[in-house]
Parts: sequence; structure tokens; C-alpha cells
Amino acid sequence: MPVVIPHTLPARATLASENVFVMTDTRAVHQDIRPLRIAILNLMPTKINTETQLLRLLGNTPLQVEISLLRLASHEAKNTSSEHLEAFYVTFDEVREQKFDGLVITGAPVEKLPFEDVDYWPELCTVLDWSVDNVFSTMYVCWGAQAALYHHYGVKKYPLQAKMFGVFSHRLARTEPQIVRGFDEVFLAPHSRHTEIRAEDIGSTQGLAVLAESDAAGVYLAATDDMRRIFVTGHPEYEWDTLREEYERDVALGLDQPPPTNYFPDDDPTREPVMNWRSHAFLLYANWLNYYVYQRTPFSLQAIPDHCDPPD
Repeated sequence: MPVVIPHTLPARATLASENVFVMTDTRAVHQDIRPLRIAILNLMPTKINTETQLLRLLGNTPLQVEISLLRLASHEAKNTSSEHLEAFYVTFDEVREQKFDGLVITGAPVEKLPFEDVDYWPELCTVLDWSVDNVFSTMYVCWGAQAALYHHYGVKKYPLQAKMFGVFSHRLARTEPQIVRGFDEVFLAPHSRHTEIRAEDIGSTQGLAVLAESDAAGVYLAATDDMRRIFVTGHPEYEWDTLREEYERDVALGLDQPPPTNYFPDDDPTREPVMNWRSHAFLLYANWLNYYVYQRTPFSLQAIPDHCDPPD
């Protein structure tokens, strides 16, 4: 939340130049406050785990956030009970006439398939197009980021020779966007994917920019110039044991999968992993909710524009 100070206070200019979140008393008086409406399109097979992970991050804010869990009617979930889906989820058709402050689209274990071969691709494209006029800001995670970049901008994904699997060091490519406010210049984040997007493709696409990347794992964070679309190629929402569960699953299936990189102490899968990416995960989602949803969404959701100038 911002520090509210007089417009003429000498410290204001210094704090603003240091990217400290300040708000003048004049602006604070005129702020309208209401709960934020955030939708989560959960494409992960382990829906309950993913719900918990994302809600933990979205709940780390003094703002009141109302969550709608979405599913696609064109896909039958095999790992989540129909009772759970009926009790807690709504289909896209049930909300297509509504508007939301924010939307999160998760990853999905379909990245080896061409986008067009995914059974729910047509419906997902409908959701992506709908979000342009009905959602102020969207965060896309892992395969969700790849899908959105491909659909909206034609950015391709490329197969990797080996699964990008583990916890990797990243550096900020840009420090001024508020989405990375408070980030260390070098930070850790988990990845679990078989494909990648490339920095040169994003850099050559008008309106897109890379914000953080890794020598080992490539692009981690990208965004549009107006910051209404945030693309995260990793899984900052993962819990401390999620990579271990994925590794043990792959081993049980007989796959020749090495342990996740930089995850177990000394890369020894018999030892307990250490979670060292939590603080930046919380910062990422808190910054998104505060600076790009709460601070910028019109008080009346009916006034959501289809284009915004880049934030100051």
C-alpha cells in the first residue's frame, strides 16, 4: 500500500525517484475503493494444489480480493472430482458477460503438443480474446504464457533437448517496472517445462519486452508496454515440495529424469529441499495486484478500456 504524504513534502521527489510507492494526499482523498474481482482459469491437472498455491500468493495483500475459479467446458478434468468442480468452479460461458479486474491463466501439461492440437485450444482462444475487453490485467503462467504469446503476438515456442527442471538464478533485464519493485537484482525461481520462448522473438515483437531472464533457463518474465499482460514462464507459485513430487512421479513412471537442478541440497534427492524463491513469488503477485490491478483498474468495471498508455 502507498505512503500518503503531502504533495509539497520535500521527501516526495526523493522517494519517487527511488521507486518508493507514494501517493499525494490530494489523490488519496479521491480514491474509490472496492473489492477486486480476480478470475483464475485453472488448466493444471492438480487443481486443488494449484488453487492453494495461487490463493496463498493472491491473499498476501491488505486488499479485499474476490476469486472466481474458472474451467473450460471443452475439457474433461481427469484428476479432479466432478463434485469439486461443480461446487467451486464455473465455466467460461457462465462469466463471459462479466468483467474482472484481473485474470490468472495457469500452465498446463500439454506443452509438447502444437497449440492447435490441444483439445480445448478453440475455447481458450475465445477466453484470450474475451479478456481484451473484459479484464483489465492478466497474468499468464508457464504454458499459459506461451499460449497467450502465440495467440496474441505469434511468438513461437521451441522444444528443449531436456526438460527445464529445477530452481534457477535470474537477473533483472529492467528495473523500472513496478512489477519487479523490491526484487533483488539476482533472484531464484522454479521451472518445469519441455519448451521455451526466446528473448530475441520477444525483443523483435512490437509492444513486448523481457523483464527478467536466466542464463540457464532463458526468459522468465515479460510484459506488454502497457503492463496489462504479464508473462511468467516459470512456476513461482510452487510449494517447497512440488518439484520433488514431480520428480518422484516421473521416476515412478520409469522416465530417465535427473533430479531438479539446484533444488535438493548437493543435488541429493534423499535430502529435504529448501524453498528459496518464496519472497520473490509473494512480491510478484503483490506488485501485480497493487500496481497493475488495484491502482489502475477503473472503479466501474464497465469502463475497462481496450488499450492503456504505459504506466509512468
